[in-house]
Amino acid sequence: MPEIVIIGAGISGAAAACRLARAGHDVLLLDRYAPAAMASGWTLAGVRCSGRHPAELPLAQAAVTEWQTLHEDLGADLFYRREGNLRLARTPDEVAVIRDMVADQTAAGLELSFIEGKDVQEIAPAVSPSVLAASWCPGDGHADPHASVAAFIEAAVRAGAQTSWGEEVTGLDVEHGRITGVTTTTRSIPCERVILAAGVFADKLLAPLGLSLPYLLRVVTVVRSEPLPERILAPVIGVANADCAGRQEIGGQWRASTGVGPWDGNYDDSTGKPEIRPTLASVRDVIDRFGTVIPAFSSARIQSVWTGIIDTTPDALPVLDTPQAVEGLAVGAGFSGHGFCLGPVTGRILAALATGDPVDHDLAPFRLARFEGWNGRAEALTLHG
Repeated sequence: MPEIVIIGAGISGAAAACRLARAGHDVLLLDRYAPAAMASGWTLAGVRCSGRHPAELPLAQAAVTEWQTLHEDLGADLFYRREGNLRLARTPDEVAVIRDMVADQTAAGLELSFIEGKDVQEIAPAVSPSVLAASWCPGDGHADPHASVAAFIEAAVRAGAQTSWGEEVTGLDVEHGRITGVTTTTRSIPCERVILAAGVFADKLLAPLGLSLPYLLRVVTVVRSEPLPERILAPVIGVANADCAGRQEIGGQWRASTGVGPWDGNYDDSTGKPEIRPTLASVRDVIDRFGTVIPAFSSARIQSVWTGIIDTTPDALPVLDTPQAVEGLAVGAGFSGHGFCLGPVTGRILAALATGDPVDHDLAPFRLARFEGWNGRAEALTLHG
């Protein structure tokens, strides 16, 4: 009988499992598919402070600090590189957007600068000369998503955590307002506490308990190229209106995406992992948009393409909470396409919430109760990756 069951083996769930197991708790980490099978594996894996909502910025700053030594803590190469983030302006209107963002974030204490013209190519020669301006955040970076999640899980297992893949949780068991276990497709598992980090499936498990997490499910198409002979771009690239983003991986592959778009709800998991097949139009859109700002991307050979789901909350902020209605339940969900960077910190927060330990961050902006009475649609557009 595990003391704590963690539902969802993305980066937040994996990090929580690691922290709890190291603290001596009996932990079972479950996933209906496999580690990093969804959002944490689909992501561009940016590790950034730039472009963050003010409420989320302290979490991102703490996470970026932790990422710098995380490989030593976990004993594995996460392929983390602190090589900066450029957010590009392609039109005069976008220049104004970037200029305002830099002013707001420098006022909040972030190391960020506004650059124009050839200064952009001085930092990243691969960027097209047609780009007018950019924000430059040298403290941002990127990592390998699958290696990072795997490292947390391996550290958790070394500390005594149990894992189970391909096991879908179908319900949370509650008696007299308290968690007593979880029910899966194959068994019932008694436990004292649950961490729900199930991504796009979180609301399905909350609804029978009278809890609601409103989000709009959107999709992003990602194109990954074959490795180039050399690595010609170090920073992560974004644009002012979030319609594309990308980077060049340590191994030379390009990984680029569109902005968010509508989803018809269809996916195929017959192979044991969820797959949403991108349309030819969306793949062409990635190539055209990212190729406009990074011309070398347009001539690269495609290795793979995929579509990822983003659970966008009304305010584009996640839920990190212990709902009062269900004792023993901690929720981490609704990361709105930018939760990967936060994983080391949100995992630590979820572990503390599950055990009742103090949390070092203000969680008021992330309470589930902020959506009580919400009858609209989650339309917030945010920067992802």
